[in-house]
Amino acid sequence: MDPFAGDPDDPAQELAAFDAGTPAPAPLPVDEHAGVLGDLEDLMLFQTLLAPRGLRGLAVLCADCDAVHYFAWDLLRGNMVHLLGGGQIRVHEPAYDPDPTDYVSWDYARGYADATFESLKSRGAEEPG
Repeated sequence: MDPFAGDPDDPAQELAAFDAGTPAPAPLPVDEHAGVLGDLEDLMLFQTLLAPRGLRGLAVLCADCDAVHYFAWDLLRGNMVHLLGGGQIRVHEPAYDPDPTDYVSWDYARGYADATFESLKSRGAEEPG
């Protein structure tokens, strides 16, 4: 509930005028949209394989601030879905006091998934999906 609802001096009223003049973001180009969908599928696979092993998500080097950000599985998935719908990434803040040992890089997760499937193939099992 907005504590300033109905207040004629609500400073947030100035923001409405700003938002009205802001153009909506352009949707992602078709190739980028397809790339994000592929990344989203990969993310779900990584979570399926790595979450049971106690990993909480992925560590991503941020090009904007040149720092590593730690994303829980659900947060990263939500950011990707938002990107698909809105054409922009969300503003991000670093996680509060994350334990880096609870997160792996995208490359590590990809390597782990590939190695898991190779191991399954060598034992005669079929690769899922």
